[in-house]
Amino acid sequence: MALTKQQKSDLITEVSDLLATSKMTVVAKYEGTTVKAMQALRRQARDNGTKVKVVKNRLVIQAVKATDNLKDTDVSGLEGMLVYAFNAEDEVAPAQILAEFAKKNPTIQFVGALSAEGKFLSADEVKALASLPGKDQLIAQVIATLLSPVNDVTNALSGNLHALLDGVADKAAA
Repeated sequence: MALTKQQKSDLITEVSDLLATSKMTVVAKYEGTTVKAMQALRRQARDNGTKVKVVKNRLVIQAVKATDNLKDTDVSGLEGMLVYAFNAEDEVAPAQILAEFAKKNPTIQFVGALSAEGKFLSADEVKALASLPGKDQLIAQVIATLLSPVNDVTNALSGNLHALLDGVADKAAA
């Protein structure tokens, strides 16, 4: 069923808003992927805060041109049956979701990504991004690293205190 001009205009506005708020928009080919698999991908992505859309490339190109920070972005790579993954919170999340999904569904292949700064990343760069830990994991690792010396000092002090108390108790008993 063909979209009316108003529906197309609304869709361009929606995609333009998603592009403007997204920290990273990952683009992948999905030709040969079943509808059931795409529904599973959307559910998986939603849990992660990522929005997955299948939109005609022509409309996405118009949305890119309508987005201030993406106007000069090279969109020549947007060809074929493409799925777009948007995330306003985490730059790595869309790439990770699609990479994880592609392990079970090899029909998904990265094309590239649009960064918030207007740069078009290659498929190899997106694969490298997908292998990075997510924002929450990185924060947890930094906190663990910062707390490690504190824990070591606490353990050393409590160990010495126990040894001192044991020594005092032994002297008192004698």
